[in-house]
Amino acid sequence: MAKSLLQSLVQDWSFPGSEIAQRIQSTLADPVSLPTLPLDGRLMMTPQACQRATPAAVLIALIPRLEGLQVMLTRRTDHLNDHAGQISFPGGKRDPQDGSPQQTALRETQEEVGLAPEHIQLLGHLQDYFIPTGFRVTPVVGWVTPPFTLHSDPFEVAEVFEAPLSWFLDPSRHVLQQDVTPQGQLRRYFTVPWKHYPIWGATAGMLVHFYQVIKHSPH
Repeated sequence: MAKSLLQSLVQDWSFPGSEIAQRIQSTLADPVSLPTLPLDGRLMMTPQACQRATPAAVLIALIPRLEGLQVMLTRRTDHLNDHAGQISFPGGKRDPQDGSPQQTALRETQEEVGLAPEHIQLLGHLQDYFIPTGFRVTPVVGWVTPPFTLHSDPFEVAEVFEAPLSWFLDPSRHVLQQDVTPQGQLRRYFTVPWKHYPIWGATAGMLVHFYQVIKHSPH
């Protein structure tokens, strides 16, 4: 019996994994197989705020390594106005010249970490994720084959690192938390910490959704 995509990623990884990339691409190209987003910032946003949300995109960069598939993450610098110090995917808001969320993700990734678009094979995207600070983010999934070099922007990026994707594909590590903001709003969000990195909010929510997409993949 053929192994599921989730089993192949977690239990039976083999380098370089080009077949895995094709299976992820087929999964993301099949809307029927994609589960709905479990949780995002719309719980804290009015319909009008959702309509006004600024379009943005991030790149979920999957990197095949000998030890398994890795995902690229960044730690934002502490002085930024939005999401300072948080762990995130490379990405940002759409510029007027961007023709698609994919172009936004590629441009922002190159600007933030110096990863050139020619190293990235786009596999598809997840459902848009709304952030209460006023962004509608498209998570674009890309396959990044080594070797490559990075040159991060020191103004925006304090650190670039890779984490094993298999860590985030374990649902026992998906912790749903709840608190109240200083403004009195109820806030619910996922956390998926790895090592000393507090991964939470939008980044954790997108990782949880990616897990659900992979888990239910028929490919």
